[in-house]
Amino acid sequence: MGQSWRTFAGTLIVTLLLVGAVLFLIKRPAPGAVELHPVTAGPALSPGPKQIAVYISGAVLHPDVYTLIEGARLKDLVTMAGGLLPEADAASINLAVSLGDGQHFHISRQGETPIPSAAANNSAAPATQVQSTNKINLNTATATELDSLPGIGPSIARRIMDYRTKNGPFKSIEDIKLVSGIGDAMFENLKDRITVP
Repeated sequence: MGQSWRTFAGTLIVTLLLVGAVLFLIKRPAPGAVELHPVTAGPALSPGPKQIAVYISGAVLHPDVYTLIEGARLKDLVTMAGGLLPEADAASINLAVSLGDGQHFHISRQGETPIPSAAANNSAAPATQVQSTNKINLNTATATELDSLPGIGPSIARRIMDYRTKNGPFKSIEDIKLVSGIGDAMFENLKDRITVP
């Protein structure tokens, strides 16, 4: 009986070990298994608004270069500069004009002789002329300014800048037609928006 008890106990232990091993293997995750958790998308990060630098001089309290958000108006710039001086020629100022990077607005005083428009060094142009035309100087415009013209994208803006680097400044606005991709139809849409001093 002692021998059969030992055999029974040994068989029972082996059976329990086998059952335990099988259960362990069944419940154990497969090698390399990855537990997936759904990912919720957060809010998309949009780039901040583009900033521009604009110079204001003349009859304002604090003439200087100011940084504004693209799409700002001359009224915003005048406010940043402390407002108009009492002697400013307010009737000649269009406060609704859109600002662009690198522009210079000169606020004339009453009775002041206007500064000649857009000299070769891109110095001050009178507020009355800049505001009424807001033309882009082909010889000093940045790629961003050129890109803002109707029909001109980044690629043609780059060609315009490459052309003037290679051939020197434009002598007339019609010279822009010498740039690859700008024909008569596009020139008709541009001619009132561009200038060559």
